Amino acid sequence: MDQQSFHIEEIPELKYPVLIAGFDGWGNALGIASAMAVYIVGKLKAGPFARINPDRFYRYDEDRPVVSIKEGVLLKLRSPGGTFYGAGMDHTQNDLVLLRADEPSLRWQQFADDLFSLCKTLGVHRVITLGSMFDQVLHTDRVISGIASSPSLMTSLQENGVLPINYQGPTSVHSILHTEGSKQGIDCISLWSHCPFYLQETTHFGLLARLGDVLARLGGFELDTSPLARQWDLIEVKIQQLIDEDPKLREMIGELRRAKVRGSWESVHAADARAGKVISLKDFLDPQ
Repeated sequence: MDQQSFHIEEIPELKYPVLIAGFDGWGNALGIASAMAVYIVGKLKAGPFARINPDRFYRYDEDRPVVSIKEGVLLKLRSPGGTFYGAGMDHTQNDLVLLRADEPSLRWQQFADDLFSLCKTLGVHRVITLGSMFDQVLHTDRVISGIASSPSLMTSLQENGVLPINYQGPTSVHSILHTEGSKQGIDCISLWSHCPFYLQETTHFGLLARLGDVLARLGGFELDTSPLARQWDLIEVKIQQLIDEDPKLREMIGELRRAKVRGSWESVHAADARAGKVISLKDFLDPQ
């Protein structure tokens, strides 16, 4: 592992760990992928142990550092990057390594090589990457699709209600990681949550709860997703109120319901064409 890639404070002692990675960026519709990583870190009280070197993997002209300035004084500067966390579980569960990061914009192969070198040091036996995309699904749906590094692992995904992906086109860092991990004999899974294109500026806590349940089963650990489900119950009431008050939204959602589109990557293009019809909940919800 290139010591310039990750700033490691300590190597945690972990038992048969699984790595779960959620990236901001191209494959993070409604913030599902990154929010899932953040939720697990907080719920399991995972502690940070390493950081990505931003100079190594990011272009600052594309993903600029963010500053906080007050009354002429620079208070804070945040560069793009990411943090590794470790969570020790009880003896009946797998320990976890969690990566919450911006998607690298440079040196994807180098990033993959160094990540799997770190995985070998930590004893990671399975890597699960998370992504999310807009699709022609309803807000009441819980559609998750995925890929796996072996037919038997894909069978396990399907037994957990994950749809197999059929896709050709531009990809993300997830595919690079999946390819490299498979070469090194590490089980690799990539899970993609399908988000209703008409929801904007909110978090689909219902989809998060479903993803968390699937992750827990595939990762061999316990995760309480009931707070997410309760939050979604409250938001879903507000969504339905907005739909009831808008005839155009009712018509559009009626069309989707009749079409019964489930997990079609090709439908993303159609969703883009309808992007003018959206539900924004930013004025109804607490920013947290």
